[in-house]
Amino acid sequence: MADFSLTGKVALVTGATSGIGRRQALALAQAGAAVVLLGRRAAQLQEAVAEIEAVEAKAAALSADLSDRDQLPNIAERAMVPFGSIDILINAAGVNLRQPAEEITLESWDTTLNLNLAVPFFLSREFIPAMEKNSWGRIINIASLQSSRAFPNGLAYGASKGGVSQLTRAMAEAWSRHGITCNAIAPGFFPTELTAPVYNDPDLLNKLAAQTAIGRNGELSDVDGLTVFLASPASDYLTGQVIPLDGGFTAK
Repeated sequence: MADFSLTGKVALVTGATSGIGRRQALALAQAGAAVVLLGRRAAQLQEAVAEIEAVEAKAAALSADLSDRDQLPNIAERAMVPFGSIDILINAAGVNLRQPAEEITLESWDTTLNLNLAVPFFLSREFIPAMEKNSWGRIINIASLQSSRAFPNGLAYGASKGGVSQLTRAMAEAWSRHGITCNAIAPGFFPTELTAPVYNDPDLLNKLAAQTAIGRNGELSDVDGLTVFLASPASDYLTGQVIPLDGGFTAK
């Protein structure tokens, strides 16, 4: 029987103030993990922690700005204070500035590539020694439909998420022999802060729903199953994969 339990595991979820990251933190906690929620907005983090504690699960808030890469070692140390070393890392923090190609600046390019691509690698690397010592670890990145498809006003974002796909494979090659698997979830359209411009356009939203094989856009609860599977011992032999969670959007 496959083991989906996360009892005794410690997880860190970045971008946990809202949207997919927050939902993933709740799913991991309900599966038994003690979860550290990382984000920039302290009030929203506390709300998310309270939501988890309300179902009698363990959670702690860590307010930090991941965009300052020099602080990543310190952030990693702080993440291990509440419950101990990190077994499961979900790199859900991200940014999408939705700029036309001619409006992208060096600064906005660097902002996007730093948070979406550089931070997942450098933060993950902070936890590798402890995972190697335990011969077990899980890293889950967040890719995108734009990892493989082009969307309007998505040049920098698409470049970063295309990079996340290759980063996931390369991380798996580097670390899986030590019992550390690395996979990525590529969500379709879900109601999050990043997709607010889409959800504010009913005609576009209906068009995107029609593009899926299932016939609807995602609900945050759709994230739960794949998240817990990839974080659990049930996925021991799965690594280096980018898994679309898109209702069949990319199948058509």
